[in-house]
Amino acid sequence: MRVLLDILRQVFDSITANKLRSFLTMFGIAWGVASLLLLIGLGEGFRSGQRRSLSELGQDVIMMWGGTIPALPNQHTGLIPYKLTLSDANAIRSRAAHVRDVTALVNRGDIKQVSEFSSAGGAVMGIEANYPHIRNLPLAQGRYLDGEDERQRRQVVVLGQKNHQLLFSGHPAIGAYITLNGYRFQVVGVAAHVGRGNDDGDNQKVYIPLSTMLQLFPLKGDNIPADSVSSIQYQPLSEDLNETAKAEVHRIVAERHGFDASMKEAFEEWDTIKSARTVGIIFTAMDIFLGGVGVVTLALGAVGIINIMLVTVTERTKEIGLRKALGATNRSIMAQFFLEGMMLTAISGAIGVGGAGLLMYILGQRLGNNDMGFDPPTLVPWSAAIALTTLTLCGVASGLYPAYRAASLEPVEALRKE
Repeated sequence: MRVLLDILRQVFDSITANKLRSFLTMFGIAWGVASLLLLIGLGEGFRSGQRRSLSELGQDVIMMWGGTIPALPNQHTGLIPYKLTLSDANAIRSRAAHVRDVTALVNRGDIKQVSEFSSAGGAVMGIEANYPHIRNLPLAQGRYLDGEDERQRRQVVVLGQKNHQLLFSGHPAIGAYITLNGYRFQVVGVAAHVGRGNDDGDNQKVYIPLSTMLQLFPLKGDNIPADSVSSIQYQPLSEDLNETAKAEVHRIVAERHGFDASMKEAFEEWDTIKSARTVGIIFTAMDIFLGGVGVVTLALGAVGIINIMLVTVTERTKEIGLRKALGATNRSIMAQFFLEGMMLTAISGAIGVGGAGLLMYILGQRLGNNDMGFDPPTLVPWSAAIALTTLTLCGVASGLYPAYRAASLEPVEALRKE
């Protein structure tokens, strides 16, 4: 034990004897470790932010809108527009075996909203009772629209958070009334805030039963069916069945509107499941690239330590010869230089991890509420494992070879070295 303590004391004395050189060497390793953790942490922050943005729309949602039917596949001439309808949604609900849930909606932005206190703009959404099961619509007060509201075509409304503030400005809203283009609606619920930062589009919506919407505010246009809707949105049975569910929906819609389901350009849709997978692939590739950059930076720091340790062996050749002449064994010489390299690597690695963690904490405090569309960087466990593994290999490499060189010196030759 005493021999080990003596070796550690000699290691510490050797490191502190060349403060500037030791600092520069340790800085290279600390920078490499911090770079590796920060680069991967930033990539994971972007990934997490994008995933959260998609989840705010709803879970596993596929959205479809009315499209245009080309006269011939893969051509963009002679296009015939078509509108989705509530009966299309009902057909999907009854015939698509791989669709878990489906809802239809009408979205109009030209309906004036007036309360006894103020007026407001924003979209008026005609929705079915199951809309909150598919789309993210958290409730702050009151209740959701229900099946009875739809069946009886009640004139009731759920307010978005922003329009609640604009229309009632601190006054009680539940049970009060607003008018939509002159029609009187009772407020039965208020949605919670959704979205981030200044993106208030969803918070300025108001929601009424779809049946009431189709009766009072149907979509306008020539040759449009009475039950036309703005969008049909649905969920597959599972994420893995999204393409199967889409193929079923395409067949049903194409059959009902008289075109070939193989005409992919006839469908206007957004598959959030596919988008999430694409985002995941992009950020995985980014993590691999950024991690590779960090590992290379760390390896360069290790090369610096190896060079410094070899220089140290050269400078201390006479000291090594004297110690071996006085009885020091090859093992003790090798242990000293190996521990010196490992200690330099370990201390600088710890500084790098601590610095990266501190910077991530500061960024987390500054970005906090995720208003920027991405999450702050966080320490990713697998990146820390890579850093520790690479750091261990660097420490072994930076200590082992110089230590072997030092232990291999012959005492007589070393003492003759000037």
